[in-house]
Parts: sequence; C-alpha cells; structure tokens
Amino acid sequence: MNTVQLDELFTIKRGNDLVLQDLVKDKQGINYVARSARNNGIVCRVAPIPSVQPNPPGTITVALSGSVMSAFLQTQEYYTGDHIAILTPKQPLSEQQMLYYCLCIRQNKYKYNYGRQANRTLYKLMVPALSDIPNWVNNTPLPDYSQYKVPVSNKPISLDTSMWKP
Repeated sequence: MNTVQLDELFTIKRGNDLVLQDLVKDKQGINYVARSARNNGIVCRVAPIPSVQPNPPGTITVALSGSVMSAFLQTQEYYTGDHIAILTPKQPLSEQQMLYYCLCIRQNKYKYNYGRQANRTLYKLMVPALSDIPNWVNNTPLPDYSQYKVPVSNKPISLDTSMWKP
C-alpha cells in the first residue's frame, strides 16, 4: 500500500480560534466546532459574526489537542474554537473518501496520549494514497437521513417531583 503525507492530499490551516464565551448562542445560527469527540465536533450554534467568514462545508476538522485527532467531515458552514485544523482537499474527493480519511486520521490517536498535541505533526501524518483507497469505500452507499425529522411536541409534560431528593 502506498502512503503519502496528509498535506499532499489536503491544504491544512488553523481554524478561527474563536472563544465560545465571547459568542452569542443562536439555535438558528452557524455551527461552532470545538475539540469535542462527539456530535461531529459541533458543540452549539452561534450567531453569525460579520467580521469572520465561516469555514466552508466539504472540509474536515481535526482536534489538535483535547480530544486530539477527532476528525469529522463538516457538511455545513461553521466556525471553530482554538486548536482545530481545517483540511481542504487539494482535488475533488467523494463524501465516502472524505469519511475514510477521517477514519485514517482517528486511527492515529494513540500517538498523542499523555497530553501530546498534533499542532506540529498533523501535516506529516502518513495516510493511504488516493489510488490505494479500498474499493469498499467507493462502493458503500451513504444513508440518506433527510427524510427523517425529529418529532417535536408542544404538549406539556407533567412530572411528579414530590418524591425527588437533592
């Protein structure tokens, strides 16, 4: 299997380095990606910031510290917190291929135990060359969840709290 450095496939840059406590949370706003290993790295939505251009969809975010090497494909525009790298493919990649490279990045998490950060070494990470991506990656259809909607109820819920204790 041929391997290449990550920076041969992606342009790697630092994120916005925005501090969440300085932003205004807005459920209808723009995704805010931090160093979380959950929910695609998205911790909330924030109001648009006129002076800051959101990062584009179709890019990968990688936590450089904290939940180091947590890598996610972002499908909507977003802002980032500190210690986040943004990977933009140098040539067109399918969604399946982008998700495969997220998996390849995550598989290197063990190298960053004990508080090590990936700030200086992410670009050197060795991953499979585009020509060596397994066939199953391109042949696996991605599920379409757009038809599912989260049920919302306006009915009040009554809870009996009389037996609750601190």
